[in-house]
Amino acid sequence: MSIEPEARRILSGMRPTGRLHLGHYHGVLKNWVRLQEEAECFFFVADWHALTTHYEEPASMNAHVWDMLVDWLASGIDPEQATLFIQSRVPQHAELHLLLSMITPLGWLLRVPSFKDQQQKLKDRDLATYGFLGYPLLQSADILMYRASGVPVGEDQVPHVELTREIARRFNYVFGRDSAFEEKAQEALPRLGKKVAKAFSRARNEWLQEGSVEARESALAAITGSANISAEDRERLSGFLDGGGRVILPEPEALLTPAAKMPGLDGQKMSKSYNNTIQMRDEPERVSTRLMSMPTDPARQRRNDPGDPEKCPVWDLHRVYTSKERRNELSEGCKSAGIGCVDCKKPLLESLLEEQALLRARAEPFERNPGRMREVIEVGCARAREVAEETLEEVRTAVGTLYT
Repeated sequence: MSIEPEARRILSGMRPTGRLHLGHYHGVLKNWVRLQEEAECFFFVADWHALTTHYEEPASMNAHVWDMLVDWLASGIDPEQATLFIQSRVPQHAELHLLLSMITPLGWLLRVPSFKDQQQKLKDRDLATYGFLGYPLLQSADILMYRASGVPVGEDQVPHVELTREIARRFNYVFGRDSAFEEKAQEALPRLGKKVAKAFSRARNEWLQEGSVEARESALAAITGSANISAEDRERLSGFLDGGGRVILPEPEALLTPAAKMPGLDGQKMSKSYNNTIQMRDEPERVSTRLMSMPTDPARQRRNDPGDPEKCPVWDLHRVYTSKERRNELSEGCKSAGIGCVDCKKPLLESLLEEQALLRARAEPFERNPGRMREVIEVGCARAREVAEETLEEVRTAVGTLYT
């Protein structure tokens, strides 16, 4: 068992692939905007991860990173509420990745489902590298560095979070004990205060002897809510609560995000590889041209032919942008041939252009003044390095590389 990670701290990242499309906006970024209101959030550009599969294309990295960051800010992510940083600007990630590699069995990496999936999808690339094999471990280092309580992921990424939990558990088992662990835990108890210490001990006994989850939660609340003990005492007592050693790297939880399949212009999932995207900050003329040329119900060959919205790719976009009441009106008009396909697309285009105008307006100050974007990231990177160094000091102490 592990202690509770930092109260509601969220970590998530994205590979830099250049300007983002509406699939990224509705599938990921809108969720990030919501999370920044609810928790302490760290959002990072995973540029090292990009190199694991695209190491032969370094020339595009710089533009891709800054274009993507502008899109993040355009989506409503607020650097006053969330910490934004670039992975490679926080070298502590590399050190933790290396230290975790010392205790991670090779078989754990080979069994990650996405390892073989990506090899199949990227057959044209040479992925017989340690970087590609080890990228799930780098992901684990990214998460554990910030002691995140939650990691927003889709279903396909849940195994990565489970691997992170296993690695944290193994690290704590190997390095979390010291020769006088229980003695030091008993010494820390009085610092809670007589009443709180007594309540903690009683709840701990109920948890260990009877398996009462409520008792464990009560004991955790006693130590996490105390201002009288140090962070080291808190972690030691948390390990003592579960009958184990000191927890150095808390285990995160996977926050399964709702599946948001943003339809592309051809009815498939919106993806750059399908060339069916609308960028977050596209030009109005391009949006209009692409939307108006979208295929519709193939049965509607003529204006007077009745159609079926369920067989029309445009209808999938209406589900994202159009109210239920308005969809009912459009559906009836389509089925009765009361409206044509152009009539159906016009209200959708209006909604798209309205959204795009807002995104462009948010991005404009950073496009006009790139230095402002750099300042935001410098502040975020400094904050990330500060938090990362706190974690690494404990890790170095545990593994014996903090020399004094």
